[in-house]
Amino acid sequence: MTTTLPLFPLGTVLLPGTSLPLHVFEPRYRQLAVDLVTGKLPDRSFGVVAIRQGWEVGTGNATALHEVGCEALLHDAKPLPDGRFDLATTGGRRFRLVAVDEESAPYLLGEVEWLEDVAVPAEVAEVLPLLVEGAVAAFRRYREAAFEDDPAVPVTEGLAYALANDCLLTLEDRQHLLEERSEARRLRLVRKVMHREAGIVAALHAVPAPLADLGHLPHRN
Repeated sequence: MTTTLPLFPLGTVLLPGTSLPLHVFEPRYRQLAVDLVTGKLPDRSFGVVAIRQGWEVGTGNATALHEVGCEALLHDAKPLPDGRFDLATTGGRRFRLVAVDEESAPYLLGEVEWLEDVAVPAEVAEVLPLLVEGAVAAFRRYREAAFEDDPAVPVTEGLAYALANDCLLTLEDRQHLLEERSEARRLRLVRKVMHREAGIVAALHAVPAPLADLGHLPHRN
């Protein structure tokens, strides 16, 4: 089963349960915001999908998109005097992009299928508490190295997403996390990348910028 979802390509990855503020200024996405606010799009949701090749700004500049994206649930929309919008959204369900329609609306429309996690085998469920401990320990190590703080650990069902969202990870790391359909493997992935990043921070005495950020034009989204 597939459904149609408006798409908002971005140079970032939205993770389920995490927040994403957006400043909307391009005409096609202003129209998307209007359609969301007026109820033309009744579910008040759209799809955020990371750009694989190209840029955020300009029609046709995003020449390739990642296959897996995340639904953005609109919570608040603030219209600005010149037609721009400030949107407050939260990540919802994950989806796989089946096809893209560039003709039917001012913005892209995606034919998507929703993605669910795979069932957790009993032997894996038994070790989940240990995986949680390992991921949280790596998270604390990274935060202490990068920001010299002792952060509160999010208490949430999607713990791996919440931990990753509270750290500066590359688009590629976040995309791998989004595509992973096992919570156990997500926790292992978070632990691995946190230890890696903590080691880099300790060696450089600075938080490195993701390489993908260096290839993007300045933007306000």
